[in-house]
Amino acid sequence: MTEQASPRDLVRYAAGAERSGFDFEVISDHYSPWLDTQGHAPYAWSVLGAVTQVTERVELMTYVTCPLMRYHPAVVAQKAATVQLLCDGRFTLGLGAGENLNEHVVGRGWPSVNVRHEMFVEALKIISALFAGGYVNFSGQHYRVDSAKLWDLPDQRVPLATAVSGHQGIEHFAGLADGMIATEPRAELCRAWDDAAGNGRSRKIGQIPICWDPDRDAAVRRAHDQFRWFAGGWKVNAELPGPTGFAAATQFVTESDVAEHIPCGPDVDRIVAAVAPYWQAGFTDVALVQVGGDHQDDFLDFAKGQLLPALREAAG
Repeated sequence: MTEQASPRDLVRYAAGAERSGFDFEVISDHYSPWLDTQGHAPYAWSVLGAVTQVTERVELMTYVTCPLMRYHPAVVAQKAATVQLLCDGRFTLGLGAGENLNEHVVGRGWPSVNVRHEMFVEALKIISALFAGGYVNFSGQHYRVDSAKLWDLPDQRVPLATAVSGHQGIEHFAGLADGMIATEPRAELCRAWDDAAGNGRSRKIGQIPICWDPDRDAAVRRAHDQFRWFAGGWKVNAELPGPTGFAAATQFVTESDVAEHIPCGPDVDRIVAAVAPYWQAGFTDVALVQVGGDHQDDFLDFAKGQLLPALREAAG
C-alpha cells in the first residue's frame, strides 16, 4: 500500500518480497491516504518504475489505477506500456472506477456511479485501442482522443484486469478485460465473470488485509489505527472526499470490530483460514495487504518461512 510507506521503503519491500517467494506484487495508486495515521501517498508509477529494476521474477500490477479524471486513459495506456517494457512483460494493468478520495483533487467534481461506469467503459476502449497499435481517434460522451499513438509498445500486450463489486460492473466490464479484481470472496462473482467473459480460465484476483505482529494485541491496535476505514464498505468508501471524512465515519469502529474482520497476530492457521474462502470461491490469486509499514521486514521473513508454504499447501 502506497499509503503506508515512503517511496524508498516501497521499492525495498518489493525487492524483499520477491526474495521471500511471493509470486506477484500489487501497488495501490492513491493521491491521499485513507487516514492521516497512514501518512503516505507517493506517486505509484514512479515507484513501479523503480520496482521493475530491483525485481526479476515477480509479476507486477496496479491495484488499482483509476483512468477517469486524475489520469486521462490515453496517458494511462502510455504509462502501462512503458512499465511493461521495463519489466520484460511482467505487468498487468489493474483498473477501477476510482474513489472521490483521489479523484476530486483535479477539481472536476465527483460523478454518480452510473456516469463513472460509462466513463470507465470508454476508458477501457481507448486503452485497448492504443495497446493494439497505430493511431487512435476516439469521440465519446466523456472522452476525446486525437491522433494518439504509443510509440514504445511492448511485444507482449499489457493484460487488463478490472475491479468489480457486483453484477453491474461485471456486465459492463467483463467483455473488455482479461481478469477480474474483487475484495470479497464471493463465488457468484467468479461464476458471473466467467459467464460474461466467456472464459472460465480468466484470472480472478482477490485482496485481503492481514496484520502480522508477534504481539497480537499490538497487531489489533495497529490494524484499528490504520485500517478501520474498510468498515464503511466500497459504496461508502468511493464517495468520501478525504482522510478527515474517513476518520469521522469510522470513529465508532472498535478494535474488536477490526479484529473480527482482519487476521491479527502471528497465528499462521488463522491467516490461512481467512484466505481460504478466496480459492474456494474460484479466485486464482490473492493479494495480502500487510497492515503496518514499520513491520514489513519481519513480516517478509515470516512469510518466507511459514506463511507462504502454509498457504500453498492448503490451497493445493
